[in-house]
Amino acid sequence: MTYSKLASASAIVLAATTLSTTAKADDLTLCWAAWDPANALVELSKEFEAESGHTMNFEFVPWPNFADRMLNELNSGGKLCDLLIGDSQWIGGGAENGHYVQLNEFFDAESISMDDFAPATVYAYSTWPKGTPNYYALPAMGDANGWFYRKDWFDDPEIQAAYKDATGQDLREPESQKELLQIAQFFQGREIDGKTVYGAAIFTERGSEGITMGVTGALYPWGFKYENTPGSYDMEGAVNSPEAVEALEFYKEFYKTATPPGYTNSYMGESLDAFKSGQVAMAMNWFAFFPGLYADPNTGGDKIDFFVNPPQNVAGSTLGGQGISVVSYSEKQDAALEYIKWFAQPAVQAKWWELGGYSAHNSVLQDPGFVDSAPFAGDFLLAMNDVQDFWQEPAYAELLLAMQKRIHDYVVADQGTAQEALDLLIEDWTETFQDEGKL
Repeated sequence: MTYSKLASASAIVLAATTLSTTAKADDLTLCWAAWDPANALVELSKEFEAESGHTMNFEFVPWPNFADRMLNELNSGGKLCDLLIGDSQWIGGGAENGHYVQLNEFFDAESISMDDFAPATVYAYSTWPKGTPNYYALPAMGDANGWFYRKDWFDDPEIQAAYKDATGQDLREPESQKELLQIAQFFQGREIDGKTVYGAAIFTERGSEGITMGVTGALYPWGFKYENTPGSYDMEGAVNSPEAVEALEFYKEFYKTATPPGYTNSYMGESLDAFKSGQVAMAMNWFAFFPGLYADPNTGGDKIDFFVNPPQNVAGSTLGGQGISVVSYSEKQDAALEYIKWFAQPAVQAKWWELGGYSAHNSVLQDPGFVDSAPFAGDFLLAMNDVQDFWQEPAYAELLLAMQKRIHDYVVADQGTAQEALDLLIEDWTETFQDEGKL
């Protein structure tokens, strides 16, 4: 896929970029998840190799195993990774446990300003403690959970008429969470082109982070907060507020009434498969996958379109994305910092977007041609204005496993009520924060 409007507007001339090279060429290893953007980064990094003389190697791990593999590597002081594009939730542990090199002095010396990157990505991917000017990563891959749908079905006159008869409304991109569910329920079990289809593919996976990343797509628009006061760990009345209970009940109704049968443990791959195989009218997934979806020969192009996670009481999207850090155990930190300096350049960031990565650099996002450079570019900007992220505490993994269990038990396994699930989650999280000395 090409983004010709942005490319021409930015006048990218990477060949003219020069780097200061070290006396010795190094072999660097960059670690990340195995997905489409990683392939784009391999292509992009060929420019760095040509300009610096260093050789780039890559260790890409499938998402279901990524956290366990990389966190084990960091916790053991391993030297596999010189550069790590770590998940946003890892920043607290990476900083407090000494896994990541603090980058402030380097940024100052190289005139790299965090003001040049989207504020939400700097806050989420780079800072610890949150919101302080202490930087442990450069924003590398902006991302959020969004939606895509079968535009050809939505545009079909017979389907439009049937929806109008059923709801009294016009079939369109949903403008609220409740309208999203109404549309999904309309498509549930409907026959299209001789095949039974279903409403939407949502996240229900229990083993890693899936159902949490899915349910927060409902919780945040209802107004869910982790704390009454940021930094207080005061969760009672926030995590289990009436709005949070209603949102969790909504997500369970969505799962029970508008998803394909048997999707009890679905995440990124299952969502993509359900859509590409023609099973569902809509699906949630990360913006990172949208370039590949648009390029798909069967369900992409004119057959697909995209929309930002709809609001309910407020606008809100689940944050994805990552920052790139220099691993403190690396013996090639100088060369790794060269890569950071190279990657931060506006011309390289423009090329990153062109190849299918999601730049967080303002020179790309604020370019006049950005919104028209891809059919999902405008939705991406909207999403990144209203993102929220999971706890970024050093104990995030324990906090995440607790939420995975409580939400999956309620939504998928039919255990207890939404109120009980959230009350128990507060108990779990309180115990963790007490163990951490935070309460």
